[in-house]
Amino acid sequence: MNYDYIIIGAGLFGAITARELSNNGKKVLVLEKRNHIGGNCYTQRYGNINIHQYGPHIFHTNNKHIFNYINQFAEFNHYKHHIKVNHENNIYSFPINMLTFHQIWGVTTPEQAKQKINEVCLKIDNPQNLEEYALYQVGQEIYDLLIYGYTKKQWGREPSELPANIIKRIPIRFTYNDNAYNDIYQGIPIGGYTSIFDKLLDGIEVKLETDALSDKSIFNNITTIYTGKIDEFYDYIYGKLEYRAMDFRHSYQTGDFQGVAQMNYTSEHVAHTRIVEHKYFEFKECPETVITHEMPSPKGIDCYPINTKKNNELYEKYKNINSNIIFCGRLGGYKYKNMDETIADALKLVKILL
Repeated sequence: MNYDYIIIGAGLFGAITARELSNNGKKVLVLEKRNHIGGNCYTQRYGNINIHQYGPHIFHTNNKHIFNYINQFAEFNHYKHHIKVNHENNIYSFPINMLTFHQIWGVTTPEQAKQKINEVCLKIDNPQNLEEYALYQVGQEIYDLLIYGYTKKQWGREPSELPANIIKRIPIRFTYNDNAYNDIYQGIPIGGYTSIFDKLLDGIEVKLETDALSDKSIFNNITTIYTGKIDEFYDYIYGKLEYRAMDFRHSYQTGDFQGVAQMNYTSEHVAHTRIVEHKYFEFKECPETVITHEMPSPKGIDCYPINTKKNNELYEKYKNINSNIIFCGRLGGYKYKNMDETIADALKLVKILL
C-alpha cells in the first residue's frame, strides 16, 4: 500500500501530526517501537485510578487555541499542581512562595521575604550556570534545602555543570500562590491520556513493537517524520547525545500514602527524586492507591535532553546532515518542551507540509 507520510513514534507530536495529515486526505503510517501508543504521556488504568506510567503529565497553557484543540479529544478536569518537598522529613511548599519563606525563615510578609532575600543572595554578575543562578536568586540555605540535592540526582551531575535555563522555568513568588503553573488553562484529561491518543489515531494504520531503524529503506521515497533520537537514527556517527533516563517503579497499596499528587525528595541520601500518588490527579476517593517512585537510572526511559553546550553543538552537527527526514519532538529536536508547545509545533509542521 502506498503512503504519503510515515511517522515514527506514536507520542504527542506523532499522533497529532498523523491526525491532521489524515484529516487532510493524506495516507499515513505510524510506526511505534513500544507496545502502546501515547509515548511518555501513556496512562494505564488500575481499578479506578489512571496511572501516569512515565511520570506526571499536567496539561497547562495560556494558548486558548491549543487548549480548544486538545479538548476535541478529551474533557479536562480542574486539577492544579501543588508540589510539596521533603528534605530530611521536613516538608516545604514548592514552587518557592511566601509559605516556603515562612517555613524556612519565619517571615510573614512579602516585604520581609524580599529583605531576607536581599541579605542572603550571592552577588554574582551574569550567572553562568544553574548553581550560580540559584545562589543569585535565593541564596545558600534555600539552594541547599530545595535545589542542590534534587538537581544533582535528576541530572546526574553537579548543578555548576548545568545551564541556568533549567532552573529558570521554576517560579519564585512573593505571594502564597503555590500552583506550579501560572497558565490560564490547566488540568488532567478525565479518564487518562491514553483515551486522547485512541481518538487521535482512530482510523490510522499504526504498527506497534516495530523498530523503524531495522530497515531504513522504507524512508527512501516517502516523506518521513521522525520523533525518535536523531543521533540514533544516524548510528551515532558523531557520538551520543546525552539524555537523563528515569526509572518508574509503581506499587499498589491501600489507603492514602502522602496526601498530595507529587512529593519531591531533595536530599542526596534518598535515591528517588519524587513520589507520585496518581489518584490525586483526578480527585479519586477510593480505598486503594497507586504510587510511583521516580529515580534516575541508566537503564530507564530517556526523558530529558541534557542541553549543555557540548551536547547542543553535537546536536547541531546531526541537524545539519543533509537528509529528507523531518526530525521533531523532544527527542528528534533535542529540547525539553511542554505539551502545549509540542502540540503547537506539530500543528505548525502540518501547515507547512500542506
